[in-house]
Amino acid sequence: MKLISWNVNGLRAVMGKDFMDSFHALDADIFCLQETKLQEGQIEMDLPGYEQYWNYAEKKGYSGTAIFTKKTPVSVSYGLGIEEHDHEGRVITLEFEDFYFITCYTPNSQDGLKRLDYRMQWEDDFLSYIKRLDEKKPVIFCGDLNVAHEEIDLKNPKTNHKNAGFTDEERAKMSTILSSGFIDTWRYFYPEDADTYSWWSYRFHAREKNAGWRIDYFITSERLKDRYESAAIHTEIFGSDHCPVELVIK
Repeated sequence: MKLISWNVNGLRAVMGKDFMDSFHALDADIFCLQETKLQEGQIEMDLPGYEQYWNYAEKKGYSGTAIFTKKTPVSVSYGLGIEEHDHEGRVITLEFEDFYFITCYTPNSQDGLKRLDYRMQWEDDFLSYIKRLDEKKPVIFCGDLNVAHEEIDLKNPKTNHKNAGFTDEERAKMSTILSSGFIDTWRYFYPEDADTYSWWSYRFHAREKNAGWRIDYFITSERLKDRYESAAIHTEIFGSDHCPVELVIK
């Protein structure tokens, strides 16, 4: 089963940049989007063979997630079930027979870290959410988690220390997730890789220089690791400031 996650930074914009060609070429069983920046009815996706699930932010042109799946879920839910967090379209959960599948667009702490306190509350509540699900059946979650976990996960760690996405606080929350029975699947396959990123600033020709960050993830319950087949980061695919990330499981 091939799983793909991609922060498209505006789905309508990326549709004009060969999105459908990339979608068909990747041929995922489950394909997730973050930062769709859509309201209901603003786009029609003709995706034969896929069921579509959308979570829209109340604020126009902001955030939003989607999942397209060939496999019919047992149930679908939107958000974390917490009023404070569920206005921005950031989470969709599909329940399947033997696992939960979640796409997540984690809030950015923003310039000046003005949303860091909110981000910390989000992190605690999201971890509680996935741990509750994990008690019932294994969890796979993916998306733009807006953190580079270790120095190996971004090109310029020293100059970015204490910037949004690479604060000690955000990194510690990721460490807590990974010490709570979950695995960062890319690092499982490529523990020493220091040059593969999933996001590049639009400024300073960052993508040409590969001055990037790895902030897009597939993370699973540890007990799924025997089902892992491969992981990939599709740096060859353009259209957004992020590229798609992939996990293949049995």
